[in-house]
Amino acid sequence: MNELKKTGADADEWESLKAYTNARIALGRTGVSIPLRESLRFKLAHAHAKDAVYSNLDIAELQTTLAPANLPIHYVRSRAENRDTFLQRPDLGRLLDDTSTEKLQQLNLPPADISLIIADGLSATAVMQNAAPVVNSLVEKIRQAGYSLAPVIVVEQGRVAIMDAIGGLLRSQLAIILIGERPGLSSFDSMGAYITYAPQPGLTDERRNCISNIREQGLPPAMAVDKLLYLIQSAFRLQLTGVALKDNDGLLE
Repeated sequence: MNELKKTGADADEWESLKAYTNARIALGRTGVSIPLRESLRFKLAHAHAKDAVYSNLDIAELQTTLAPANLPIHYVRSRAENRDTFLQRPDLGRLLDDTSTEKLQQLNLPPADISLIIADGLSATAVMQNAAPVVNSLVEKIRQAGYSLAPVIVVEQGRVAIMDAIGGLLRSQLAIILIGERPGLSSFDSMGAYITYAPQPGLTDERRNCISNIREQGLPPAMAVDKLLYLIQSAFRLQLTGVALKDNDGLLE
């Protein structure tokens, strides 16, 4: 059976909508079903999302791509021993294992204004694609703004809240974690950024600000850096993050 296609004004309207989103709209139909090519695209997207969940950080490549930031890098792990445990026990992904805790304690670093943390989260693929351009540009702007930086901490099998333990151990005034977000069927490479002022274990989500969907097809890294810098400066001015800190950047333009 031939695929039915939209023609004329309807076709133009649907095509214009598709220019604004990667969502599955205007798929067409073949009889009462969607076209074969769209079915195959859906299966491919599902495979990409599943692969992203089970992807791993390439430590050597990450170290190379982060070199322009000119910061020491230390590697730690959560209490989730492997990927299956990480997925089944989110609580373990929020805690550093004993070896990593001891490692950070032994660094004996002076307190810094900002700690930068990178974690695989639910998509190491997203981190490998997007973390370096964000970190390298953000570090440059943070230094220009006069803030001090702790070493970069890279976490394997990490969840968002692990930033609080790390920031607390490093005695930083503010912690930022870049982490792979839960893959969607049109965004398996999406990275999130979370910011916490006065990090310490036990904080909950309302104490953090989040910037989501950092990737070239979403919020491009350059724009994400500008938003992060705005939130950093606002957090230090107000001495807080979370629900009380609003992203009003650009609203008065």
